Amino acid sequence: MDSFKFYSQSDVLSLVNQRIGEIKLGERVQTVSSLNKLESSSSKFVIFGIPEDIGVRANYGIGGAKTGWTSALKAFLNTQSNSFLSGEEILVLGHFEIDEPTDQTIAGLRNRVNDIDVLVCPIVEKVVAAGKIPIVIGGGHNNAFPIIWGTSLGLKQPIDVVNIDAHADLRNTAEGRHSGNGFSFALQNGFLNQYRVFGLHQNYVNHALPNYIKNNVAIKIAYFEDLLQNNKTIPQNWQEFTIDLSSPCGLEIDLDSIENVLSSAISPSGFALNDIRKILLGNSKKFSYLHICEGATTLADGREDLKIGKTIAYLITDFIKALLPRIYPQL
Repeated sequence: MDSFKFYSQSDVLSLVNQRIGEIKLGERVQTVSSLNKLESSSSKFVIFGIPEDIGVRANYGIGGAKTGWTSALKAFLNTQSNSFLSGEEILVLGHFEIDEPTDQTIAGLRNRVNDIDVLVCPIVEKVVAAGKIPIVIGGGHNNAFPIIWGTSLGLKQPIDVVNIDAHADLRNTAEGRHSGNGFSFALQNGFLNQYRVFGLHQNYVNHALPNYIKNNVAIKIAYFEDLLQNNKTIPQNWQEFTIDLSSPCGLEIDLDSIENVLSSAISPSGFALNDIRKILLGNSKKFSYLHICEGATTLADGREDLKIGKTIAYLITDFIKALLPRIYPQL
C-alpha cells in the first residue's frame, strides 16, 4: 500500500560517510517520527522525496525519474557542515513509497497519478501550515499539482509559481493526470494565481499554446530562444522576469531545462548548471517551496548519469543559503 516513510536519525546516518575531522550535513539535520512533531522542530526547511515516474510514463515519457531521490539525498547529506550551511536549519522528513499500478496502460497510469495527488497534497499542507518551507525532490513534474495544492491549502490562499522548464506543462486536463498538465490542473482548481515559465523552448510549443497563453493573463512566458538572443545575462533576465511576482510564490526546477542532465526529455540545449546556481544564490525572494523534478540516475532505456545526485544537492544548498538571511535576518 502507498505510504510515507518517516526517516529516523539512524536512517539518515546510514547514508553518511563519516570521517574524523569532518562534520557532514547528515550529522546535523533533524528528523521527526510524525507530522504532529513538525511544529516543535526548530528547522525551517523540510526535505522529502517522491521517487516515482508513473506520471512521466503516463505522459508517454521514458521511466527513470524515480531514481533521482536516493542519489540526491546521499549527495546532500554528505555535504560538509560549515559556516556557510550548518544543517541544523534542515529537517529530512522521508519519502513516499508508491506502489506500481496493476494496470500499466496509459489510462491505468493516469488514474494512478490521481492517487499520488491525494497522497502528496496533505503532507505538503502539513509542512507549510507548520511554518516550514518544503524542498521536494521528484519524481515526475506531475507532482507540481499536489505541491501547489497543498501549499495553497497550508497558506489558505492561491499562490504564484515560477517554473524553470523547457516545457510549459499546460496540456489539456481532459487527458487525465500526467506529468504534462500539473499546472493546468492547478489553474483550473484555483490554487495557482500567476504562472511563469522561464526558458520555455519554442520547439516544444504546440499549435494551440500561444493563443492559450495570449488569452490567459495569469500566464507569462520567457522563451529560451529570446534569452539566447538578448545581451543580458541569464540572472539579469531572471530578475526582470520575476521581480513583480508577489508572495507566496513557489519555485519549480525541471532538470530537463539544464543541458545534458539525464531526464526523460534530456536535451543538448538548455541552461548551464552554473546559470541556475547563480539564479538561486542571487535569489531575493522568500519562496514558499522548492520542487526539483525529472532528474534520473538511470533511465528505463539504460542511460545513466551518476552526477545527478550532486547536481540536485548543489541546487538544494544554493536555495537554502540564499533564503537563510531572509528567514534569520541576524545572519
